[in-house]
Amino acid sequence: MSTKKPKTGGEIDSWCTKCKLDLTHRIIAMVGDEVKKVECKTCGSHHLYRAPKSERERAKAQKTVTREPKAASTRSGSSKSSGSSKSSSSSKERDLTAVWEKSIAGQPSAAFKPYRITVVLQEAELVRHSKFGDGVVVRVIDPGKVEILFSDGVKVMAQGQQLPG
Repeated sequence: MSTKKPKTGGEIDSWCTKCKLDLTHRIIAMVGDEVKKVECKTCGSHHLYRAPKSERERAKAQKTVTREPKAASTRSGSSKSSGSSKSSSSSKERDLTAVWEKSIAGQPSAAFKPYRITVVLQEAELVRHSKFGDGVVVRVIDPGKVEILFSDGVKVMAQGQQLPG
């Protein structure tokens, strides 16, 4: 990381929203000492300045370290904080992952039905989707929709549809 003070027309590393990489950018707008807008030297796109991924991760790690003692004290209290809502959402994700792993683990490939929108599914049925992989039906919403739990989360999928023929 450079210790040079950024200035308009100078260069800075930034996350490019088009290239999806940390790349060198030219600073095209500043407010005070803060970089606001940059131009990617690789693709030429103009966008708001976003810190490089490594800096964002470092800042996130520092926030996590400084929040831990505070989060422990707020868990015993009844007040809600943004830290506790994040931990509850991550525990929900872990619970869903555990349910998915338990349902899928050790099942032979013959136990999985290939997913098609024409097939009617029941709760707890195992499904194999071409894009999302292996899943388990967690809820039948209505005759035309089901919720299927895949490794990357729950998806609402169509079922029992008539194809035009």
